[in-house]
Amino acid sequence: MEVRAGMEPGSSPLAEAFARKTDAELLYLTQHPQQFAPPLVEAAWAELRKRGQVPGRETHALPQPAAPPKLLSSMAVTLSLAGLNLLVYIMMWVTGVDPISPSGADLIAWGSNYSPLVWAGQWWRLLTSCALHGGLAHLLLNTYALLFIGTVLEPLAGRKRLLLAYALSGVGGALASLWWHTQGVNSVGASGAIFGLYGFMLAFAARGSSRLSRSERSALLVHTLYIVGGNFAVAAMPGIDHAAHVGGLVTGLLLGGFIGLKRAQ
Repeated sequence: MEVRAGMEPGSSPLAEAFARKTDAELLYLTQHPQQFAPPLVEAAWAELRKRGQVPGRETHALPQPAAPPKLLSSMAVTLSLAGLNLLVYIMMWVTGVDPISPSGADLIAWGSNYSPLVWAGQWWRLLTSCALHGGLAHLLLNTYALLFIGTVLEPLAGRKRLLLAYALSGVGGALASLWWHTQGVNSVGASGAIFGLYGFMLAFAARGSSRLSRSERSALLVHTLYIVGGNFAVAAMPGIDHAAHVGGLVTGLLLGGFIGLKRAQ
């Protein structure tokens, strides 16, 4: 079989034509692929590879835009918990409970942490009391705190760990309230559970993680301590159940030290 001098067997006319082009011409084709037919661009790359100008086959796919962050997905449990608290508040309002200052009897009827009934066996009140609030201001304050900590913690902890920490911290806070108020208590609010999330975050910042640098952990630790301390300072007034706050915080700290956060992906 005859082969033209300087050409490989099976070379196409297009390859022969591109073999006579300069490097500059070939590079122009590869750098402006949108202006030429794909076979021309591929032939230019093939000739450049043959000449040793490029190490291997190049891909020329246009860069894909980064996917937008799935904020709502990363806060699914946080938003659900906030929505649950709001739903219970609306249901109480619709059924005739004072939305600004509900009576103690109304709160008991809806499942508050009322010590005589809890000690009588209604232990479910330790959890249901976390979804009740003593008025609109109480609800808004706790909702803000929940959304704030949930935005940071849920992407780190994952949905299941966040929900577990919230529920167990709420129960831990309610139990601490029962233990502290020996004369009896009628307590409501999600603050014990929310303080538990702050405790969980404190444990995470203190123990460290490969997902955060030392400076990031230090900043997170200082910020969380500031938020927790500020909440105790602002809430230093009669009627605030500090026992529930402390109980939730300690429960969250213990959980954070025991189960930790999800592994870095």
